[in-house]
This record gives sequence, C-alpha cells and structure tokens, in this order.
Amino acid sequence: MLLKFLSIFLLLAVGIVLILGIGTLFKGGKDSKKYSNKLMQLRVLLQFIAIIALVGFAYFFKN
Repeated sequence: MLLKFLSIFLLLAVGIVLILGIGTLFKGGKDSKKYSNKLMQLRVLLQFIAIIALVGFAYFFKN
C-alpha cells in the first residue's frame, strides 16, 4: 500500500511541476525567465526519481 501511495505521489509531483513549468513558460515576462527553466529542471529530476523508483518496485516485487 505504501508503495502504491509513493508511486502515485511521485507521478502527481511530476505532473504538477510540468503544468506549472508550461504555465510559467507561456505566461512570459519576468517570471518566465526566472522560474520556467528551474521548474523544468525540477521536472527532469522528479522524473528521474520516479522512473528509478518504479523500475525498482517492479524489479523487487515481481511475482
């Protein structure tokens, strides 16, 4: 149950950061230059963590 919660949490975190990054990018202006690139870097990091976690879960809990 904890693994399902962690998997869903990681995927939602990636989705939220992606939406925030795209929204900031299309908004434009001063905030876009400041935050858009940082949000996309955070998304890549969260995606990496989510993929490693999901692959690890699949490997260790294959039945």
